[in-house]
Amino acid sequence: MKVHVIDLNFFTPGTIAAYLVEENSDLLLIETGPDSVFQNLVKSLKELGLAPRDIKHVFVTHIHLDHAGAAWHFAESGSKIYVHPNGARHLENPEKLLISAEKIYKDKMKYLWGSVKPIPGERIWPTSDGEEIWIGDINVKVVDTQGHASHHNTYLIQGNAFTGDVGGVRINRGPILPPTPPPDINIEVWLDSIRKIRLMNPDAIYPTHFGESNDVGSYLDELESRLLDWTEWIGKRLREGKNEEQITPEFEHYVVAALEQAGLTGEEIEAYRNADPFWMNVAGLVRYWRKHRLVG
Repeated sequence: MKVHVIDLNFFTPGTIAAYLVEENSDLLLIETGPDSVFQNLVKSLKELGLAPRDIKHVFVTHIHLDHAGAAWHFAESGSKIYVHPNGARHLENPEKLLISAEKIYKDKMKYLWGSVKPIPGERIWPTSDGEEIWIGDINVKVVDTQGHASHHNTYLIQGNAFTGDVGGVRINRGPILPPTPPPDINIEVWLDSIRKIRLMNPDAIYPTHFGESNDVGSYLDELESRLLDWTEWIGKRLREGKNEEQITPEFEHYVVAALEQAGLTGEEIEAYRNADPFWMNVAGLVRYWRKHRLVG
């Protein structure tokens, strides 16, 4: 089996990946990226001797626009789109998804993500946790891994775990950061999903942001440690009485300092910022604290 890592060149190289999995003549695509860079995906497929119409099976880890925003293109050319059951209805009718995204991105929606169109229900396959799907000789095991989003799957294919965002963000060989945007962040559920990935015992992890990592044990240790660190860091400042607007610049400085200390270049830090906007991590974790921890 061969995994082609396709760089969608979302503003900076190495920010969003799509993965073409190939076994003999069998093909499937994991993630589509947003419509705004769909032509970059088309170009990469062409270099592999393929066109979107040749891809009949598309698996998205979740329905956030940087992962599944261009799925409708493949549905229009005959693909079946595999998605967590909690996300299926939003692919068929993306109105609520777009309203939620517009609250975050406002007038940058079109610029960042392009267009989103409904996908006919007959083109959508709502997955089940533990389900095994055969695409010719390729076996895909579906694992429900919520925590980053309530509609998140990880796909295990011959020892390779395609972890979307629940598996964190790593640019080149930099630190592993947990993307924590609103509205669905649930730290306890996320930690359970990390345990599920450990139990898979994969040989490699392929986060959508970005590329293959083989140091699975230490990778997951670092992801879990930083997820807990960020959560407590935000919680401490909320308990001090600070609001989101006050916390955000402090947090951005905290994250950038850690990336600089790890020896990253300015270009690499910008790629991290594109893949995992630092201010959005604050918004998601503040919402988590107010919903789950600062109650009663």
